[in-house]
Amino acid sequence: MTVALQEASAVLVLFLAAFLPPPQCAQDPAMVHYIYQRFQVLEQGLEKCTQATRAYVQEFREFSKNVSVMLGRCQTYTSEYKSAVNNLVLRVERAQREIDYLEYLREADMCIESEEKTLAEKLLQEAEEEQKIRTLLNASCDNMLVGIKSLKIVKKTMDTDGSWMKDTGSNSTKVYFLIGPRNNIVWEFANMRAFVEDSTKPAPRKLILPLSWQGSGQAIYKGFLFFHNQGTSNEIIKYNLQKKIVEDRMLLPGGAGRALVYQHSPSTYIDLAVDEHGLWAIHSGAGIQGHLVLTKIEPGTLGVEHSWDTPCSSQDAEASFLLCGVLYVVYSSGGQGPHRITCVYDPLGTIREEDLPNLFFPRRPRSHSMIHYNPRDKQLYAWNEGNQIIYKLQTKRKQPLQ
Repeated sequence: MTVALQEASAVLVLFLAAFLPPPQCAQDPAMVHYIYQRFQVLEQGLEKCTQATRAYVQEFREFSKNVSVMLGRCQTYTSEYKSAVNNLVLRVERAQREIDYLEYLREADMCIESEEKTLAEKLLQEAEEEQKIRTLLNASCDNMLVGIKSLKIVKKTMDTDGSWMKDTGSNSTKVYFLIGPRNNIVWEFANMRAFVEDSTKPAPRKLILPLSWQGSGQAIYKGFLFFHNQGTSNEIIKYNLQKKIVEDRMLLPGGAGRALVYQHSPSTYIDLAVDEHGLWAIHSGAGIQGHLVLTKIEPGTLGVEHSWDTPCSSQDAEASFLLCGVLYVVYSSGGQGPHRITCVYDPLGTIREEDLPNLFFPRRPRSHSMIHYNPRDKQLYAWNEGNQIIYKLQTKRKQPLQ
């Protein structure tokens, strides 16, 4: 309506500007007649403008009415839609609760099945592990140590640390002499008599290794010298004594070589040993608070066959050895005597604590720098304050496996 009035006012202004004559023509009759005609035309235009305005007003009223009706319908539809949405939300929430409940029941069943499956797998794994250990240690040897009967001082040197031994994996009579906690010279004597008498006929063979050993935990097995490579934390060297070459090497896992294996052997970080079952390594383990780790090594490939975390502590320990797959750890107070075996670990679990006798060594002034068992002659070879010693042993049969 406002637009129509504006248009009519604009038309009126245009007509007035077009038909009104200048003031000096107002007295002329012809001019007055002309003006009258013009006013009639103007009245007709105003009438048409009025009619158009009325039409616009009527059309606007009808449009407003239609809009009001449509708004009412929209409001009705909005209420219905909102109600439908609310109902749908309630149904979705109900359905979600039912789904959650069903999922809870399914997960509960799965958890029960998973726990049962895990338990079954654990039992199976434990059975397989036990069978593996029994197979690994299935040798004819079933002896356990019950006493250390006597000692024999074979030789005396000025060196407080070192190791000496025979080849525990062959019938060779040769004796090997390794002096000092760090060295690369091995003396090979033809037999025990040549070693004891230090005779020049036959003269000992001098073997200069390309690498130096660390500690006094060396082992000789089937023509090979196994030793901890100096300057490394856990590298084991396999040296061919006949060919005079490094045959192989390995990195002993499980945190080996990071700490002393025995408190009273300040240079030994890895102790290698041989018994009726073959080659072993005794070392400290990572994160087990100073307890010893026993590792079985396959000497041909230098692969790890199995490892055990033992309850035996390195605190106050001075040496250890293996006999028929059982670890015997020697302890002393402050490195002084008496030297006792107060921790025994059997991976097969056939030795019970009540079966253990009072195992002690004849009194020595200092701690042993090495004690190694020779499964061929069933004796211990030891080094104590420069003395090369042989201990004779007393054994009995272990309890059979259940």
